[in-house]
Amino acid sequence: MAVTAQTTKLDARKLRADFPIFEQTFHGKPLAFLDSAASSQKPRQMLDAMREFYETSYANVHRGVYQLAERATAALEGSREKVRELLNAPAAREVIFVRNATEGLNLVAYAWGLNNLGPGDIVLVTELEHHSNWVPWQYMAKKTGAEFRMLPLDEHGELDLGALDEAADGGNVKVVATGLVSNSLGTINPVEKLVAWAHERGAIFVCDAAQAAPHMTVDVQALGCDFLAISGHKMCGPSGIGAVWGRAELLERMEPFLLGGHMIRSVRFEGTTWGELPHKFEAGTAPMAEAVGFAAAIDYLHGIGFDAISAHEHELVSYALDRLAEVPGLTTYGPPADRRAGIVSFNFDDIHPHDVAQILDLEGVAIRAGHHCCQPLMQKLGVAATNRASFYLYTLPEEIDQLVDGLHKVKKVFA
Repeated sequence: MAVTAQTTKLDARKLRADFPIFEQTFHGKPLAFLDSAASSQKPRQMLDAMREFYETSYANVHRGVYQLAERATAALEGSREKVRELLNAPAAREVIFVRNATEGLNLVAYAWGLNNLGPGDIVLVTELEHHSNWVPWQYMAKKTGAEFRMLPLDEHGELDLGALDEAADGGNVKVVATGLVSNSLGTINPVEKLVAWAHERGAIFVCDAAQAAPHMTVDVQALGCDFLAISGHKMCGPSGIGAVWGRAELLERMEPFLLGGHMIRSVRFEGTTWGELPHKFEAGTAPMAEAVGFAAAIDYLHGIGFDAISAHEHELVSYALDRLAEVPGLTTYGPPADRRAGIVSFNFDDIHPHDVAQILDLEGVAIRAGHHCCQPLMQKLGVAATNRASFYLYTLPEEIDQLVDGLHKVKKVFA
């Protein structure tokens, strides 16, 4: 008889005890934090790891031969190995620390794009993209003379794969850049199919996984992509650190993105040569403490299990869509619950999202209101902005109830 592995169900109520932020109230109400897609809250385990590093192990890395500096260097490189394991990257030297996914995507656009794009080439993004994986490529296409094109969405908020060949018509596709999960609609994109299509045409594939890595297993070898970027602050880690992974053979041929200390091999009046990977792309003092915090956050998430996190969020988004459907005048956007991550975007009658969010704040509910760094998507939806509720491992169904109760109060205010 076949045995099917069961995913251990996470206990969100128990996990909330790890997050000091939930020990306070706002406007006399318990905090319903439904903005984790923008940035997650931080567990004590991560905060303690950073404090311990500052108190016992802080020194500049890769510089000193004294014991404290060697301890700090070991902590930084141990963190790099944790990121390598997280992404199932072939080698730690392919993992470059950056401030966030945005900087990582800019690194690829500048360091690869400037020397590899030109007239006749096509850079293809999607209508779902966060500006971080749109604007750098749009700018680079204009700078190099390449053509910038966009893959549209269908009526469900999912990519129209039937339009791929048309998007490639009459040019040489050189870059395909898409997110794994939409930060606005929660759409989970079929990256493996897109990678295969890109590689058939000799293009590289650049994956923005900032919205995926906190919530599901991200395996660069299974995805088959060429570059992938993540942010620590979205996955229970500190702000100010992220990582970009790239294939070693591509990184080695690329010019550095930032210049200065640490990233060099030799500096002479006649010229400068670059260091080995990953140091070639890590100019200046490294984010040592942030890397330690990032590693602690990764350990925390592994302890819970990404399958359990994903299952929890799918339950929440299904519940949220059902509850929101009870609210008259509310429009939701995006695919069905089984094809999206823990994000729900909606609009409420003709009430501006900022007004909705401000009234919800008085009820202790924190949501995001705006264009979510996705203005082309807003144009597609025919709106200037949306409300967005997003969930994570510490989200409770009662917080969704608190959101719905708050929306009824919004309705009364604007009646």
